[in-house]
Amino acid sequence: MANEHKIDAVQRMGAGGSLKDLAAHLGLSQTTVSRVINNSGHTHRISVATQKRVLAAAAEMNYKASPLARGLRSRRSQTIGVMVPEISGGYAATVLSGIEDVLLLSGYFYFVVSHHHRSELLRDYPTLLLSRAVEGIIAVDSALDVELTVPVVAVSGHRRSDSILNIELDHTLAARYALEHLFRLGHRNIAFIKGQSFSSDTQARWAAIVKVAAEIGVPIHPKLVIALEGDNPTLEPGRVATHKLLSTGASFTAVFAFNDLSAMGAIVALREAGLDVPMQVSVVGFDDILGASTNHPPLTTVRQPMQEMGRAAATALLQRIDAHRSNEPQPENRHSILVLPTFVERNSTAPAPGMR
Repeated sequence: MANEHKIDAVQRMGAGGSLKDLAAHLGLSQTTVSRVINNSGHTHRISVATQKRVLAAAAEMNYKASPLARGLRSRRSQTIGVMVPEISGGYAATVLSGIEDVLLLSGYFYFVVSHHHRSELLRDYPTLLLSRAVEGIIAVDSALDVELTVPVVAVSGHRRSDSILNIELDHTLAARYALEHLFRLGHRNIAFIKGQSFSSDTQARWAAIVKVAAEIGVPIHPKLVIALEGDNPTLEPGRVATHKLLSTGASFTAVFAFNDLSAMGAIVALREAGLDVPMQVSVVGFDDILGASTNHPPLTTVRQPMQEMGRAAATALLQRIDAHRSNEPQPENRHSILVLPTFVERNSTAPAPGMR
């Protein structure tokens, strides 16, 4: 009889059986089975043995909970929105991969919108995402100037608000790594390529560079400071900026660029001008994107833990969503989580001319 009951239950499940069938087969309440299936067995103190029995039976009987039905019952969409400037092989895509790691394991679906720093999209996208019933928003290098009704976590946002948690890099430490490296190599005339005005990191990173340069005695010459222009996510903005630096006639032996793409563009421009990298001009990037190690020459850079930042953002957002729905205080009531950079020395830097 027991085997007949099991076969009958398996047949029902294979034909679209319900949670009720699975609970009956196990001799457990539907509530207990539901809690295990929805990954809340530990929260409700259901024994590990029972959880394993439920999951084994669910796998054997090919039971799949309906996300839509679960969402309708709980009034939860299990969906979040992610805002990025653009999706390419650089910074935003790597952060997004870390976000995805956490959300997939947590059973969340997500929408991604790219705004290319257009003010109307930055204004309208949060409302659009809310209309899709997202339970929270992660903004990557995206300046949000609106108060939202759902939890928000910003990666490199820098906006101080009680409603937004920022995942931020320690830019002072990052600037110190790069400038002390160049200083030890004998570089004193250093050119700086700043980020675009619309990038959330530009102001914080430049302030850190100015602070550290003053502390270690690196002069900042106004003629050797230039900002990237446009939102083209390629090497071209860095190439154009470097040609403008060269056109001033000001002498420099090193370039510290806002990101790896602009550093790679700087190397192209320097070569076009007949200069050797690194024997005549050293170049330091920022981020350590996928192509940095295979560039010619391999790029010395400040590494942002971009995937870690994405994972931290997604984990923090899910915690805040749970607190938000339970009307509990937000976890760890603070405005930011600081992450640390590392420095990667490769072949795009060398002692300054005259120091060899």
